[in-house]
Amino acid sequence: MAFVNIGFGNIINSKKIVSMVTSDSSPAKRIIANAKEQGNIIDATQGRRTRCVIVCDSHVVLSALMPDTIAGRILENNTKEDSDNDA
Repeated sequence: MAFVNIGFGNIINSKKIVSMVTSDSSPAKRIIANAKEQGNIIDATQGRRTRCVIVCDSHVVLSALMPDTIAGRILENNTKEDSDNDA
């Protein structure tokens, strides 16, 4: 399993991420509202402004970090795993 830090000590399994979008679009707001209705939402913002909506297999996770930041961390973890497997 590969975990990624999504801010403030919160980590998720990067293999379960389906997509990441910014929270300011109307479709993202609908995703958040639907997830709240269904009880599938995890708020990992620690009271900060939501900047990223992470859609996973069965949950929606809110993060205070930008999607670019999280994507960079995922790529960094993948390159570390590749170099560890080569050694």
